[in-house]
Formats: sequence, C-alpha cells, structure tokens
Amino acid sequence: MYKLLAADDEEDTRDTLCNCFPWQSVGFTVVKQVSNGLEALSYLESNPVDALLCDIRMPVMSGLELCRQIHERKMGVRVVLLSAYRDFEYAREAMSYGVTHYMLKPAKYDDIVHVFSQLKDAMDELKNGLTAGGTASEAPLQGLGDPVISSIVKCVNQDYRTITLQHVADLVEMNASYVSVYFKKKTGIHFSEYILKVRMEKAAELLKHGHMKAVEVSEAVGYANPKNFIRAFKQFHGTTPGQFKHGR
Repeated sequence: MYKLLAADDEEDTRDTLCNCFPWQSVGFTVVKQVSNGLEALSYLESNPVDALLCDIRMPVMSGLELCRQIHERKMGVRVVLLSAYRDFEYAREAMSYGVTHYMLKPAKYDDIVHVFSQLKDAMDELKNGLTAGGTASEAPLQGLGDPVISSIVKCVNQDYRTITLQHVADLVEMNASYVSVYFKKKTGIHFSEYILKVRMEKAAELLKHGHMKAVEVSEAVGYANPKNFIRAFKQFHGTTPGQFKHGR
C-alpha cells in the first residue's frame, strides 16, 4: 500500500473523504489528516509519504504554496490537488510544480478511483523499472520495494567509491536532509552506514579473492587515508585487513 497524506481545512469534507472511500481498493492507505499546508509540510519533513491529496485554498499555507515547497525541496511526493474552484490559473500554476492530477470538489467516487488508479499504475511502473535488473539484491536491505530506496541502493552499489548523500539526493530529485530521513525510516539504517557496509563488503571481496595489498584496496573502495580504512575495516569485520587476507 502507498502512503497518502490528506490536507483540507474543511474537517467534515476531509473526514468523509478519508474515512468513507475504500482507499485500499486503489492501493493507498491514509496515514495522516491535516488542516493546512504548513501542517502538511511539517509532517512531510519527518514522515515520508508517497502521495498527497491536497485542497488548494487553505489557511496559513495554501495548497499551491505547499506544492511549490515540495517541488523546490525535491521531496518526491506525488500530489493530487482538490478544489471547488474552476480556475485554469490554479491548474497552470500547479503544473509548473510538477502536479499532474487535479480534481474538483466535491470529488466523485468514480473520479477518485480513476485518478488514484492512474497514480498507482505510474508509481508501480516506476518501482518495477528501478528494481528490474539492478544490483540492489547483492546487498540485502529492507525497503527495496520502495522505488526511491531501490534507486539509491543501486547507485551506491555502483558508485560506492565516490558516492555522497548529495549525489543520491540529486539522483532522486529530493532534498538531501529529507533523503537521509527517508532512507533511515525505510531501511532501518543510516545512509552513511549503508555506504560503509557496501565498501567493507567490497573490500573483503578484494582481499579474499585478489592479490591487492591493503593500501590498494583502501584506494579501490574510496579511502584516501589507509589508516582510516584499516580502522573502519577492523570495526566492521572484527579483524585487520592483513589478518583477514591471510585467514587469521
């Protein structure tokens, strides 16, 4: 199930929409309801979700301003806008922030089914495209069914020597600090810990099956200072690179 956040200042409308529509039938589950854009943004900063159902006109922070913030921070959240106003300017501005789905209030049952079924299909296609044929399975990890996590893991496995948080943030088009929170929440480990894991497993492979010296392996897995590599290797594997290489 994809996680959905609902934002609407009209409590009755919001409750009816969230509690009376069978969201699971279209592949979503409502994880949180909020009454304005600022509350939604605050929730998104620490609780990654897949999609946002958002009213355009709300107090404190409007739906369009929220869309702008999501777009500029590269949070990677899919947005469905909901409005009682038939105004093309709203839709045009929303499209400039990457919003492709727009529904009029009161939302009809068939419209919700149509829009969210399309959204789920698009997200499924992205997820399947990122996980098919990748190298992520070489390093078992929780959360690989998530398209963002799958993409990050694939990138780390390929570019572990020089990879950075900003690098993967640019790849998945998200804010770096948000990626850090998202990765930890989905996988159970910090991004830096995963990089270390991949580097140390690769280093062990090179030491065990190759003829490289520890200093050469250090450089091969991205350590400019061999002393830092030896320290990290010993903490991770419980033995020095030399001892590991010779089976001691």
